[in-house]
Amino acid sequence: MAVQQESMDIITRGTEEILLEKDLLEKLSSGKPLRIKAGFDPTAPDLHLGHTVLINKLRQFQDLGHEVMFLIGDFTGMIGDPTGKSATRPALTRDQVIDNARSYEQQIFKILDPEKTLVMFNSSWMNEMSPAGLIELMAKHTVARMLERDDFSKRYKSGQSISIHEFLYPLIQGYDSVAMKADVELGGTDQKFNLLVGRQMQEAYGQKPQTVITMPLLEGLDGVQKMSKSLGNYIGIDEPADEMFGKIMSISDELMWRYFELLSFRPMSEIDKFKQDVEQGTNPRDIKFLLCEEIIERFHDREAAIKARENFIARFQKGAMPDEMPEIELQSDNGNIAIANLLKDAGLVKSTSDAMRMIKQGAVKIDGEKLEDSKFSVQAGSEHVYQVGKRRFARIKLS
Repeated sequence: MAVQQESMDIITRGTEEILLEKDLLEKLSSGKPLRIKAGFDPTAPDLHLGHTVLINKLRQFQDLGHEVMFLIGDFTGMIGDPTGKSATRPALTRDQVIDNARSYEQQIFKILDPEKTLVMFNSSWMNEMSPAGLIELMAKHTVARMLERDDFSKRYKSGQSISIHEFLYPLIQGYDSVAMKADVELGGTDQKFNLLVGRQMQEAYGQKPQTVITMPLLEGLDGVQKMSKSLGNYIGIDEPADEMFGKIMSISDELMWRYFELLSFRPMSEIDKFKQDVEQGTNPRDIKFLLCEEIIERFHDREAAIKARENFIARFQKGAMPDEMPEIELQSDNGNIAIANLLKDAGLVKSTSDAMRMIKQGAVKIDGEKLEDSKFSVQAGSEHVYQVGKRRFARIKLS
C-alpha cells in the first residue's frame, strides 16, 4: 500500500482533476503495467514548455513502470479540433499532417524514453473503419450530449454554424481509447469533455472505462494567458539555450513556483525547501537559475545550461552584449529616421507607441548607453547596436 501511495503522490502532483481517483488506485493495486494514452493533433510542428506539462506526466508514468502510448491524431487532425473555437476550424491537408507528425516524433523523445514509448497514429484503425462502423460509432452518442460541450453550446445559441463533421472529433477521440484499450488518458483541462467521451465509448464497447487525468494549462511569460505561440508568450523546446535561459529568467518570482511544480522533475520536498530559503532571505534569482539550468539541460545538455547561465550573468549583470545578434540594414527617407520608427522597422518593437513606451521606461539602449530622448533621430550612415529590454539586440546600419 505504501508503494501505491507513493505512486499516487507522484501521479497527482500538478494535476487538475482525476476521474475517478479511486478507480486509478484500484488499477495501480493490480500490479499490472497500465496503458497510458495521450493524444496530440499535429496542428503545429513546434512544441513549447506548455505542451511538456502533459508529456512530463507521461514520463513519470514511464518511470513508474507503465506503458505510454503517444497518439498522433493524423486522422482527427484532418477534421480539425473544434475545442474552444468560435468557428469551424480549417482542416489540415494530409501533407501538413505528415510533416508535423514527423516533427512531433523528433521532439517528444527529448522527454520520453523511446524504449518505453509506443507511438501510434489513429489513421491506422480509422482508415480501416467501414461506413457501417462509423454509423455504429455515431449511434452511441446523442446530439443533446454533444451540445452540452461549452464551445458547441455557445456557437449553437449564438446562431454560429457547426459543421456535422465537427461532432465526429470527440467521437473519434473517444473511439481511440477503445482501439488502444487505454487504462488512463491524459489531456489538458480544455479536453475534459472529449476525455469523458472516451470513458463512455469504452463502456459502450464493453471495456472498463479509462481514468481521466486533466492537466492544467501553463501560463506563458506574461503570467496571465496560457502559453501559446500565437500570443508570443511561449518558450519553445527547440530554442537556443541562451534564449530559453533569458525567457525563463523573465518570469515573475511568483510564477516561478508554478513552473517548478509543473515543469521540474525535482521532488516537491526540495521545491518546498527552496521556498523556505527565499522566505529566509535567499535571492529568488538564484533559485530561478536552478530552474533554468534544469530545463535547458533537459532539452540541450549540461554544458549548454552552464554556458547559458554564464552568458546571462555577463550580459545582464556586467552589461556585456551577446556575441551574436541580427545585423539589419535600413533605408532612411530624408537622411535620418526617428528612433521609434527605426526600432519598429527593425522588428525590435511591435509599434512606434511600443517603442515610445519602452524608451520612457528606460528599456532602450544604443551601444550600451540608455536612451532617454524619445524624439531622438538616427542619422544616415550610422551603425550601432540597439537593445530593447533584456533580450532584444540588433546591429543596425542606416543608409
